[in-house]
Amino acid sequence: MAPANLTSADQNPDAITLPRAILFDLDDTILACGQRPEVLRHIARAFESELAPLQPYDVAERLDAAFAEFWSDPARHKIARFGVSQARRQVIADTFIATGLEHMTEELAERIAASYTAYRDQLTDFFPGARETIEILKARGVLLALVTNGGAEGQRAKIERFSIAPLFNHIQIEGEHAFGKPDERAYLHAMNALGVEPHETWMVGDNLEWEVAAPQRLGIFSIWHDGFGKGLPEGSCVRPDRIIRAISELLQS
Repeated sequence: MAPANLTSADQNPDAITLPRAILFDLDDTILACGQRPEVLRHIARAFESELAPLQPYDVAERLDAAFAEFWSDPARHKIARFGVSQARRQVIADTFIATGLEHMTEELAERIAASYTAYRDQLTDFFPGARETIEILKARGVLLALVTNGGAEGQRAKIERFSIAPLFNHIQIEGEHAFGKPDERAYLHAMNALGVEPHETWMVGDNLEWEVAAPQRLGIFSIWHDGFGKGLPEGSCVRPDRIIRAISELLQS
């Protein structure tokens, strides 16, 4: 019987052409931790009485916009992703201050940020079929590398929590090196560790710059994981070589 959430395409391996190696992103590619707007609405509802007279939905919308603006700056992102919890507290506190309301205090912002982080950690799990697909790829002899940005402590904790290391031939965390995506050294280092060339390699991930545009410049076949079905952003000039909605689609020709 095929593993849950995988298609019958896996039962016909001759129809599937796989590369020598695949580089995988971690967050929002292999692991899902909920969509930010929904998580914010959940948390805002939990603090509804303390946020009044502001409505939870309105607070969630403000915070989502603030997070989107904060993380859109590449230079700021490069620094803040090494202290994500602290960055969340600051964004929420700044958003509350901007309301001009006395009850929207830094203390309340800190408690909401802590609840937000805890709830996302609670939600974190493999995307359906992701682990099974990676196990099949490895069993077929595809060389696999996990190439993830962020601090070493937080990313290692997730890798250990979900027993991810045994799935890969190479684990590469930005915080353990002097470089991360989209620095070309991140991809070159991973390919060198696997002993492969760009034309033999796929990159799979959810970030259009990190997992599509940058690796494409090196000649890597780049696959965008649109795990939440949002589609390419309007006006995007980045064109993935392939778009998938589920990791299990890698086993389909």
